Amino acid sequence: MTGGEPEPLRKIIHIDMDAFFAAVEQRDNPDYQNKPVIVGGAPDSRGVVATCSYEARKYGIHSAMPSATAFRLCPQAIFVKPRFAIYQQASATIRQIFYQYTELVEPLSLDEAYLDVSDSVLFQGSASRLAEKIKQQILAETGLIASAGVSYNKFFAKIASDMDKPDGLYLIRPEQGLDFVAQLPIGKFHGVGKATERKMHALGIQNGADLRQFSLAVLQQHFGKSALFFYQIAQGIDERPLRVHRERTSIGTETTYAQDLKESGEIYQQLAELFDKVLLKVEAKKLFARTLTIKIKYHDFRQITRSLTLNNPIKKQLLNTPVFRQLLQKDGIGQSKIRLLGISLSTLEKQSGSYRQMDLFD
Repeated sequence: MTGGEPEPLRKIIHIDMDAFFAAVEQRDNPDYQNKPVIVGGAPDSRGVVATCSYEARKYGIHSAMPSATAFRLCPQAIFVKPRFAIYQQASATIRQIFYQYTELVEPLSLDEAYLDVSDSVLFQGSASRLAEKIKQQILAETGLIASAGVSYNKFFAKIASDMDKPDGLYLIRPEQGLDFVAQLPIGKFHGVGKATERKMHALGIQNGADLRQFSLAVLQQHFGKSALFFYQIAQGIDERPLRVHRERTSIGTETTYAQDLKESGEIYQQLAELFDKVLLKVEAKKLFARTLTIKIKYHDFRQITRSLTLNNPIKKQLLNTPVFRQLLQKDGIGQSKIRLLGISLSTLEKQSGSYRQMDLFD
């Protein structure tokens, strides 16, 4: 920026799934709903709690607690072995939802991520309304609940997502930043662990207002490389960009239907419309694709994917070949009700100057 113009306002969303592993177990096992569920080691083992449902948290149970301790606190709890493949599947679906709204996504783990939506024009540029839309889409497509924090930097967005759990949506505006951080207990600061918290307390730093009284030089004496981050956060400043290391490997779209689909003709028509939409996206980016993947989620949240890779670029005529329907043979089309359909194209390559769309079976 020149001429003293202000920097453009950033809009950061932090999405955090609520009790993720336990919520997946409750979703897939109706008998577990509204009951204390603990995902992790067995109570008679040396294992620990990976996560637990909100019903279990009422008993003081938390992540990393020994399973034996959790059992003593809540003997009626349901202990479940982790199913990481299922959690990864749910996480992949959630991540694909993020990429429908922005390319600037920084995943932190299976159950949380930052999104930079500064350039989004959706909802007249309202990041809060966009966060609400993402939460709704996650619930519709996965049956899981997310909390969202919205702010002008990563620090406040992450803090905000934890303010109103579960199913929360909390906004910290730029003009609120200084007052918010002033009253925030130092132990709540992202990046401050137990050891750093004790060190801060020994210096008389209980909250952001106390931290703001220290110069950068003094903080550097005590906290070294972390001092600049603490110093700036006390002023409400966090200029860290999102760490986005993602080369686009697929382009896709999917739809969750208000009413489940069952008629095979309607299902194939919906797939054809999704295919057309994705093919246009691929061509607009001057790419071509060789792999087609179809995703189907049934009314009971059972999910399948079917893929086809061709030697030559995929083109619209694929829909008129028997190959397309053969992909979905024996998959209950026309028998089981379907809540979601998705199409993605991958094995992407740039179109060269000599590129031409070849016939499917050249």
